[in-house]
Amino acid sequence: MIDKIFHVKPLIALLTWMSLGTMGAVETDSSDLHRLFADEWESRIQNDPLEATLVGVHSEDSRLPDLSFESLELHYQNDQKLLVRLQGVERSVLSEQDQVSYDLFEFMVQSRVRRYEFGEYRLPFTNDSGFFSSLLYAFERMPLQSEAHFEIYMARLEKIPVYLSQNLELMQRGLETDFTMPRVVMPGVERILQGLIQGPVTKSPFFAAFEKQLGNLEEGERLTYRLRCESILKQTVIPAYREVLAFMSEDYTPQSRSSLGARSLPNGAEYYRFLVRYFTTLEMEPEEVHQLGLREVTRIREEMNQIVQSLEFDGDFSAFLRFLRTDPQFYATTPDQLVKEAAWISKRIDGILPAYFGALPRMPYGVAPVPEHLAPNYTTGRYSPGVPGGDRGGYYWVNTYALEKRPLYALPALTLHEAMPGHHLQIALAQELSDLPEFRRHFYPNSFGEGWALYSEKLGKEMGVYQTVYEDFGRLTYEMWRAGRLVVDTGIHFKGWTRDRAIQLFVENSALSVHNIESEVDRYISWPGQALSYKMGELTIVRLRQQAEETLGEAFDLRSFHDAVLKNGGVTMPVLEKEIAKYLERAKSR
Repeated sequence: MIDKIFHVKPLIALLTWMSLGTMGAVETDSSDLHRLFADEWESRIQNDPLEATLVGVHSEDSRLPDLSFESLELHYQNDQKLLVRLQGVERSVLSEQDQVSYDLFEFMVQSRVRRYEFGEYRLPFTNDSGFFSSLLYAFERMPLQSEAHFEIYMARLEKIPVYLSQNLELMQRGLETDFTMPRVVMPGVERILQGLIQGPVTKSPFFAAFEKQLGNLEEGERLTYRLRCESILKQTVIPAYREVLAFMSEDYTPQSRSSLGARSLPNGAEYYRFLVRYFTTLEMEPEEVHQLGLREVTRIREEMNQIVQSLEFDGDFSAFLRFLRTDPQFYATTPDQLVKEAAWISKRIDGILPAYFGALPRMPYGVAPVPEHLAPNYTTGRYSPGVPGGDRGGYYWVNTYALEKRPLYALPALTLHEAMPGHHLQIALAQELSDLPEFRRHFYPNSFGEGWALYSEKLGKEMGVYQTVYEDFGRLTYEMWRAGRLVVDTGIHFKGWTRDRAIQLFVENSALSVHNIESEVDRYISWPGQALSYKMGELTIVRLRQQAEETLGEAFDLRSFHDAVLKNGGVTMPVLEKEIAKYLERAKSR
């Protein structure tokens, strides 16, 4: 007994020492990891004051980003250093949640490094947005409750010319290296710029954000600040935007490339393969995505045909699409009618959400028209996130331009996608995950965010949101739209498709208006790869749900599954796969 105790004591001591040593190593790796996250976030806030404003950090509101070549190179070098530091952390000893953060951080920073190496900074805009409009979102979210806030607002306004000029230098580098936007989309870009500078300065969106908060000032100060803002806009900001428009129309557009596909850019084939992996977060080749898209188009078309047959419509499929595109019963007659209809659908959805989700966000959202200066070249609708800790919620934007092109039968699907339970629910929940590193609260892999929003459209059928057969056809039209993107995006950027061929695919297979189709195709031309994220993400989520239903049988709980998908904020598809596998293991053991 004594001998046994004598021999056991050293063993216990050794095991205790080893355990404490392991715990110390784990704690060290975990603290190193979180210090790395904090350093990256602090650096990002310093380097990108616009993003800082958008996420509710207002310490940098008087500044704009430095986009000089020297600054971009420095950010690239810092990202490489971050990856070296990350590799110094032993992933295997981290907690489950820290391992998720490790993987997402690695994906995020590695993607930034690769995008810089491809020289993507030479294309700082798409057909409907970019450096010239992203400024507006940040100014809209700046607090204006005190005289100091108004001073900060105007200090940032005065820096706009330098910011715009730096973007023109990036575009000039693109001209010099044959890395430009396709010429076919440039007229739309020029229309947006024209809309930002036409009319009196009091109609400028920069002034609108300022003017509506003037009531927060003492009466004697209001006129003074109003006149100062008008002066800055008239003498500084609007002339700078005119220079951008002149550069676009006189220099950039004439010299931009006549080709459409990313493959025609320098190192374009490799660049597009990277974009496919980046936007889908999956290891897939363009041809695989293309073939999958063709299969999805065929499947959805069969479902659409079944609806047409059930209606006993007197005509073929093409005639039915013409009927949907032209019959007045399917279109609002005023902008207010369209917005009110969208708001009504939103509130119907809000009332039934608790039956499908255990966790719902605290952040509210509103419904509003797409800003007038963006609307002509803008998509059908979009979500504008709320400001954490700010004075506005999220917004579901509905495009009221060209009402005859905005069918009411597609509005339920659009609402499910952009508002609840799509973008607003997912993004607002992520913003409220206070126990995660800051970068994860704002991390948005396209395949997850857009895939979830498209899944929400499908979920709407279970929720009873679609009240007519035409609205269900509208849902399928939207799903066809996203499936067609797999075909069109790879077709344009990898297989050499023409713009007309891409447009024709949607004209023949969906009830989208021709105006909407043309705007969307130009978006895919100008933003290679992004259009793939919707369907690829949705297919993954649908497959994981089917797997959960088969694994758990009668024990499957839809609310619990949805919460499991959303509980980590935005994640890549490989991370989602792992997290749902863990969820199923825990659910089976209950």
